[in-house]
Amino acid sequence: MNKFLRINDLKVHFPTDDGVVKAVDGLTFDLAKGTTLGIVGESGSGKSVTSLAIMGLHRGSRAKVSGEIWLDDIDLLKTTDEEIRAMRGRKMAMIFQDPLSAMHPYYTIGQQLTEAIRVHHHVSKKAAKVTVVDMLARVGIPSPDKRFDQYPHEFSGGMRQRAMIAMALINNPELLIADEPTTALDVTVQAQILDLMRDLQKEFGSAIIMITHDLGVVAEIADDVLVMYGGKCVEYAEVDDAFHAPDHPYTWGLMTSMPRLDRTRLERLVPVAGNPPSLINIPPGCAFHPRCTFREFASAPCDQVVPELVQSYPKHDSRCLIPAPKRAELFAEQIAPRL
Repeated sequence: MNKFLRINDLKVHFPTDDGVVKAVDGLTFDLAKGTTLGIVGESGSGKSVTSLAIMGLHRGSRAKVSGEIWLDDIDLLKTTDEEIRAMRGRKMAMIFQDPLSAMHPYYTIGQQLTEAIRVHHHVSKKAAKVTVVDMLARVGIPSPDKRFDQYPHEFSGGMRQRAMIAMALINNPELLIADEPTTALDVTVQAQILDLMRDLQKEFGSAIIMITHDLGVVAEIADDVLVMYGGKCVEYAEVDDAFHAPDHPYTWGLMTSMPRLDRTRLERLVPVAGNPPSLINIPPGCAFHPRCTFREFASAPCDQVVPELVQSYPKHDSRCLIPAPKRAELFAEQIAPRL
């Protein structure tokens, strides 16, 4: 399958007075058109920084970005500012996590969405307005004709999020990056938005990166899952494998800390012990070792040896020093009964 997006050894480091923040530290993955990749992990694991690097939004900042980001045979790290600006919106688009700061407070919602169309298409303001009103209706905004002339502060948080989603989808981008797109929405609107993204993908063959804390959303929409921890990928698998046979202790922790609505739970949820690591002072060896309750089974000292991301099973990669057969045994005996 032809890979539309290819990322190889991506590093995004931020020099600070206290040291270098290694927000993303050697990330590699690819994505084909018509498929969806879910990126999950706790806050501070590098998910949003990765998406901003793809969009070229670290330019002009202190960030040092290295590696390769190929989008349809275009090396995004070597494009000019003008070239990447022309690609944003049409070739690739992003739904930002905070719609209030992502939208300009001085312009109406209609003006901002109309501009998003007219930057890439030679159409009249009247024709653009028809498209905008239709898209506002599709994302579930009531009275879109009236809302067209309102400002972002006149929208509720959920309505702003829907307007942000409309802006990202308005030009039918080939790559859509959604950073927590349904966080501020109730479950019915969340379902509508996920359906809308699926329709876009079905109609235009778009590639989608879904960044979220919600494993339920990932299970519903993603084809593959990438689990990030401490700026690195610790597990990469097809969605069914990731949920039915997760292979990394951190992924186990994410799974067991999520409530289930389809069965009666007789014991308390167990959160992942401890806190995410400082990206300035990442622990030596395996970054997860201070929080891992299974490190005694590792084949090498977890606090000294940095594990490589290797294939445990076909199409299933994991970064762990515990031998794969032992991980499978631990999962079957201790984790699966709690899921």
